[in-house]
Amino acid sequence: MISGSCYALLAGFLGAAASLSAKLSLGADYLREMCEAGLGGGTTACDWLHLPLRLLCGGLLFACNAVMWTLFSKALRHCSSSARATVTTTASNFISSAVLGRVVFGESRAALWWVGISLTLCGLLVLHGSTPHTLPQEEGKKVT
Repeated sequence: MISGSCYALLAGFLGAAASLSAKLSLGADYLREMCEAGLGGGTTACDWLHLPLRLLCGGLLFACNAVMWTLFSKALRHCSSSARATVTTTASNFISSAVLGRVVFGESRAALWWVGISLTLCGLLVLHGSTPHTLPQEEGKKVT
């Protein structure tokens, strides 16, 4: 059985993958530039090939979002608190977005961004380290 935290981590990654798909399908000519770089120069195949690739990325956008919401709802069901599932998904999304942005687009993040994600991860560690509080059951007491 997969734990709620694993569902939340996967949901965050799929959220980042959906964002990547949206940027590729709707953004500037990223796919055309990648096609030209992959095929070794300005070929005529890239003039028409980027259109089906954009449609494919658009389909991936919807598929990743659908699976992401499914996994997030499972994370909410399996985690001890909704805050734990939400923060884990958010942290996973931020880190995955940074890695995918660096790998695919060569983007870099400012130091302030890294400070913010570090604070988010510290909060995540506090949430995961805490134990859920349960109220003691009062046995034999009836309200009249």
